[in-house]
Amino acid sequence: MTTPSAATPAHLTEPRRQPRFTLSPQLRFAVLMTGLTLVGLLVGATGQYLIDNPFVMWGGYLVAYLAGGIPAGREAMHSLFVERKLDVDLLMVLAALGAASIGQAADGAILLFLFSLSNTLQDWAMGRTKNAISALMDLNPAGATVRRDGRERWCELGEIRIGDMLIVKPGERIAADARVTRGQTAVDESPITGESLPIDKAVGAELASGTVNLNGSVEAEVLRPAGDSTLARLVALMEQAQTAKSRTETVTERWESPYATAVLVLVPLVFALLRYGFNLNVDDSWYRAMTFMVVASPCAVVISTPAVMLSAMAAAARGGVLFKSSAAMDALARVNTVAFDKTGTLTQAKMTVARVLAAEHMEGGEAGALALAAGLESHSEHPIAQAVVTLARERGVVPVSVRNAQAVPGMGIEATLDGGELGSVERAWAGNLRLMAREGASLSPAQDAALRELNAEGSSSVIVGVGARVLAVMGVSDTLRPGIAEAISSLRAAGVAHQVMLTGDKMEVAQAVAAQIGLTEYRAELLPEDKLRIMGELPGPLAMVGDGVNDAPALARADLGIAVASGTDVAIESADVVLMKNDLGKLAGAVKLAKDARRTVFMNLAFAFGVILLIAPLAVAGHIPLPLGVIAHEGGTVFVVFMGLRLLGHRL
Repeated sequence: MTTPSAATPAHLTEPRRQPRFTLSPQLRFAVLMTGLTLVGLLVGATGQYLIDNPFVMWGGYLVAYLAGGIPAGREAMHSLFVERKLDVDLLMVLAALGAASIGQAADGAILLFLFSLSNTLQDWAMGRTKNAISALMDLNPAGATVRRDGRERWCELGEIRIGDMLIVKPGERIAADARVTRGQTAVDESPITGESLPIDKAVGAELASGTVNLNGSVEAEVLRPAGDSTLARLVALMEQAQTAKSRTETVTERWESPYATAVLVLVPLVFALLRYGFNLNVDDSWYRAMTFMVVASPCAVVISTPAVMLSAMAAAARGGVLFKSSAAMDALARVNTVAFDKTGTLTQAKMTVARVLAAEHMEGGEAGALALAAGLESHSEHPIAQAVVTLARERGVVPVSVRNAQAVPGMGIEATLDGGELGSVERAWAGNLRLMAREGASLSPAQDAALRELNAEGSSSVIVGVGARVLAVMGVSDTLRPGIAEAISSLRAAGVAHQVMLTGDKMEVAQAVAAQIGLTEYRAELLPEDKLRIMGELPGPLAMVGDGVNDAPALARADLGIAVASGTDVAIESADVVLMKNDLGKLAGAVKLAKDARRTVFMNLAFAFGVILLIAPLAVAGHIPLPLGVIAHEGGTVFVVFMGLRLLGHRL
């Protein structure tokens, strides 16, 4: 057990930040245009229906048409002339203009507002890729102290070359993949591997970029430049995963172009049929054709999904589950497999003493052993050491006074006892098996059996002794999140049949945790690229639940990424869903809500298309006048919105 210096790096002591969601300039513009469209609609409706003022009416509707129509028109022109296809953007703009041409400007403004709102929500979801990669890149230090040609100098990240000698001080983030050539230390590798404990590093051990040196200065030879480092590979994996997911076509994208093309082709055909086939005059033919376009415009269709998803997302947020997009809600409804990270997700990433086994001849028994261990470990900032000190404080045990405490790199800590009840002045120590062997001590058969049992349970061990005598063996392990076993069981009852744990920890640790929480499948000792590979092997649709930087590529690559709010910014930005209260027990309720929302969306779409298929032919035949067509059209919109709003009452 290696003991870091008292000067603990800031990133290990400061509280993790809550998720921050900022608006990009593009998204701010979209929000502004949607807001202006709504304001224009409300002003125009006020002028038309409340104060009967044509100037206010047309001024408001003009603002709504410009704010809602110009962005949609620009996208429509891009699709038409660059991508060579017709889409709903063009149909919505023409339908709004068609409504205005027959005296229904309000209907056109409503169409434009709903469509603008839908596009704004989509822009919000798409902006996450850039934010996630930016957060990942924040793990790179600005540079490093390098010895090159016998001289020490500061180099920016891009200037570091293979063969340079990195000088890494305590608390510094490692700038490039390197191999230790001098010194010993412990390294926090959790950002890359998810390993919950610091890893001892001696001469010959490799250091990964983006990890943090905890204690002791070391020198390390650069193996790979920053562009080819472990962190750089993580960024590349992240980009690939995001790109792979963004290529998946949604249902809307599949029917959007054919539907828009069909309606736009039918409008002139309807006009020509009525004018020349049935010999109607130009005004009547145009009136019916425009009525057909207004009725056939997918107003209720467009709002069907947002009305449901926004309501469901609001209900979920109230329960502590934040969905970043409606696509995430839909994906959760279809999830068949959930993969869990271990450290920080199923566990709290907080070390606690699980067992204290005092020797029979230890004065004071378990309390005496804890007092001695706490006296030694109070001079260390190591997570295991702090777990021992915390237990002593909770039990009201006063630590034994020691002096001349000194860390033994890669082994533990030793100090001089002040005498007293424990006898004359002797050297006391606490650490691992290597420190025990150095002190010339050995385990009794009972202690050896206890140590093997602790290792089998996945606990890290602390051996406490004085001189050549072993006085206690302690087991320290990461603490499971409260209620995690019940959360796993509830998720299975909600319809998620397949659950698996993926971790960078050792196999023994993974096996012990899986047994405690009721998981039958687990994979251990995984690197980020291993987790990403496994994403493609597990049966889908697949959700990944994680909290660390090492989980970011898997979170992005999975059909649905779920992060706990106590996790890193990178994981939170990469995920589609954030558990704001770190409560995995809410996940089962979120699954049920998502399934209800998906059923409601299908029902809304069936209703919306049914209205179009029923009313549109009657409008062409002249049996549906424009006011009745508008009532049917907007009535359908109100119905689908109401069906969505009922989900606001859902409780997770």
